[in-house]
Amino acid sequence: MPDMRWSDTGDEALLGAARSHPDAFAEFYDRYETPLVGYFLRRTGNVEVAVDLASEVFAAALAAAHRYRPAPGRTAAAWLFTIAQNTLRDSLRRGRVEARGRRRIGIRDAIAYTEDELERIEALAGQTDWATRLLESLPEDQREAVRERVLGERSYREIAADLETSELVVRKRVSRGLATLRKRLEETA
Repeated sequence: MPDMRWSDTGDEALLGAARSHPDAFAEFYDRYETPLVGYFLRRTGNVEVAVDLASEVFAAALAAAHRYRPAPGRTAAAWLFTIAQNTLRDSLRRGRVEARGRRRIGIRDAIAYTEDELERIEALAGQTDWATRLLESLPEDQREAVRERVLGERSYREIAADLETSELVVRKRVSRGLATLRKRLEETA
């Protein structure tokens, strides 16, 4: 269980202290475990793969924590989910979950979960559709642009061609949509 003194600490401070204070990283992990596993579960449909991928992301986040530099007042959610998106893309390209990140920071094996823990994570991830709800709250044009750019990993040019509009319009929609999502996410944190 994380040390209570970290519970009101911002993500930047937690990541800054992570190397010398494991309980700080434990607090960071607890904040983002369920949304991160839910992200992977929705994309892979497999709870064990989702948990393994989440472990890879947290290992990469711990290894890169000293480089994290947020904008003032921002959480680490966007940074962490960018790592998650890259991890998923790389895993799909390789056709397997990579253990290199865990080994680099001294974790030999993936975190082992019992069947009950896996079921709990799957249930929590299923209930944690806050990201979907946030995305659905955007105006339709922004929602579609953000979905295609961020989740679909499509270029602005491809999206603009499909929507029969200019790349500049798509860039503005994505930018405005992400700014709105960021603001709403920070309001709920």
